[in-house]
Amino acid sequence: MKWNFIFLVISFTFCPFVYTLQGNESISMDAFLQETAFKTLVRRRPYTGALYRASLPANFSGMEVSVVRLRSRRLWDKGANFSHIGIPSNTLPVPHVRRMVIVYQDFGNLSSSYFEIPGFSLQTPVVGFMVFNATSNIEPKNITKLSINTMENPVEIHFPDVKLPSGKSSNTRCAEFDENGRFHLTQMGSSLNVCYSKKQGYFAVVSKLKRKKKTWYLWVIGFVLGAGGVVVAGYAAMVSIRALKTKKIQIMEKQADEDLVLQSRWVGNSKMPSAAVTRTMPVLENSSFP
Repeated sequence: MKWNFIFLVISFTFCPFVYTLQGNESISMDAFLQETAFKTLVRRRPYTGALYRASLPANFSGMEVSVVRLRSRRLWDKGANFSHIGIPSNTLPVPHVRRMVIVYQDFGNLSSSYFEIPGFSLQTPVVGFMVFNATSNIEPKNITKLSINTMENPVEIHFPDVKLPSGKSSNTRCAEFDENGRFHLTQMGSSLNVCYSKKQGYFAVVSKLKRKKKTWYLWVIGFVLGAGGVVVAGYAAMVSIRALKTKKIQIMEKQADEDLVLQSRWVGNSKMPSAAVTRTMPVLENSSFP
């Protein structure tokens, strides 16, 4: 058993995992935390009714595990109020045993790493408790899991640090997880920081996630507008280039017209342009005629 425990610690240290509601890792996690709690009792040789906190590895910093040993008679007479969880009086272990061990777990800031509900977010750490038979010697191999009968009186789970933005909200629920990963949602009671249950398990306050507005149509509109803008800009650039070319040609033609100097000459009753004579006049080699 010692080597199994050491191997389990090593596997948790070097092989991290995320607990999901559909996974089987919860069984390994429960086994590890419960065995750690039982080891604490073995080392302490505890007094009945005293709560002891277990020491966890460094990679579980933020998580707390506590354990208490009780007689079933005391649970019936007074109940058990430890770690913000109130088990009412007139509660019996099933099957009945003389002594029991209650393991309390608080997942603290690691809660979201091990528990999740689609469409909801955790508003509090996940806390819980499990009951075990401790009539015989307190050794992990001798301890078996029990259930409880509260005689229709609810177990109270208090969340003193819960803070809701606008008081009690219709989007807020109490979430209950069992050791197999299944969850159940119920309405919160009259008090904002208390959830109720009739059995052992894990508990938290959750609230509905706000649905994000669909923005795909905005992307489509932006793409269409962008494509249209590119087409318009291209057409405008083409028209501008053509206009510049036409204007350049007109300027060149105008300049050519201004550089050409024509003289005017009357032909009949009309005045016509006439180019100046630029041809070189012929020159005879000898100025005398034969």
